[in-house]
Amino acid sequence: MTLLIATRNAHKLAEIREMLPGITLRGTEAWPEAPDPEETGETFEANARIKAEAWCAATGLPALADDSGLEVEALGGEPGIRSARYAGVHGDTAANNAKLLRALEGVPQGRRGARFVCALALALPGQPTRTLRGVCVGRIADAPSGAGGFGYDPLFIPEGHSRSFADLPAEVKATLSHRAQAFARARAEWFAAEADR
Repeated sequence: MTLLIATRNAHKLAEIREMLPGITLRGTEAWPEAPDPEETGETFEANARIKAEAWCAATGLPALADDSGLEVEALGGEPGIRSARYAGVHGDTAANNAKLLRALEGVPQGRRGARFVCALALALPGQPTRTLRGVCVGRIADAPSGAGGFGYDPLFIPEGHSRSFADLPAEVKATLSHRAQAFARARAEWFAAEADR
């Protein structure tokens, strides 16, 4: 199987190559004219499905897409699917983290439960699209710590640990993360035969 990874992010493509060894992966660079689909879904799965199905239709190849974000219990699941643009500008990490801390001011540690979610969608020509998700449970710290990672990593302390994702070694995060969980399921449920070849 040749699998198209439905992203224009070269860093993400490289990361996914490591998570799906033994599978021939292609990026979207061969289709610069293809429009990026608008993510109008109300769930991570819906947005991943939109991307996977659009790229499958545009290229005729099986396409894999992901959508991920942070859900905070005390905020009713926010920022959720709007994680990357929580403060208004897509990808403004500092503003997103600052807004999250402001929203949680006065909320005690016992009520700062959160989880990172990664939904994957696999669109195959002529077949129903499949979805699955990976989850990493933890809590939101009172202040950021650590120099590694990205996004909300300096604020997220995974269950069973006392340091943030940004403070933990990369190899530890790689085994715990929502994306690692999702791709482990994908390898087992969708790609086991291809990976074993």
